[in-house]
Amino acid sequence: MQVTVHRKAHFNAAHRLYRKDWSFEKNETVFGLCNNPNYHGHNYELIASVTGDIDPETGYVIDIKTLKDIIKVEVEDAFDHKNLNLDVPEFKELNPTAENIVVVIYNKIKPKLNPKFHLEITLYETPRNFVSYSGN
Repeated sequence: MQVTVHRKAHFNAAHRLYRKDWSFEKNETVFGLCNNPNYHGHNYELIASVTGDIDPETGYVIDIKTLKDIIKVEVEDAFDHKNLNLDVPEFKELNPTAENIVVVIYNKIKPKLNPKFHLEITLYETPRNFVSYSGN
């Protein structure tokens, strides 16, 4: 029997959407206010969803504390109150769009889980704008 366990977390981070190889005008046209040279911030909400079989001994799919600890180290400690462009190595050459951030988060968490689990990450950049990634 497959069940999905969800863990919510959040982090606050600044970023700027731009491409170094484009002119300021092209960046402004494509990214608008998100191209602010002084950066801008978001209160990101994250949902990590782990799907697997219920362990007959524990009754858990995964110990939620284990998932909480992975998210704390891999996401909250790494991203919270950081400038993603300047402080997070994964974004030194990667534009920190919500789409790229969710893939980076997935790639940080997935190796820490037992391979038998299916992982999906949902990232809210704003209450109305969010993305999901499950490794496909």
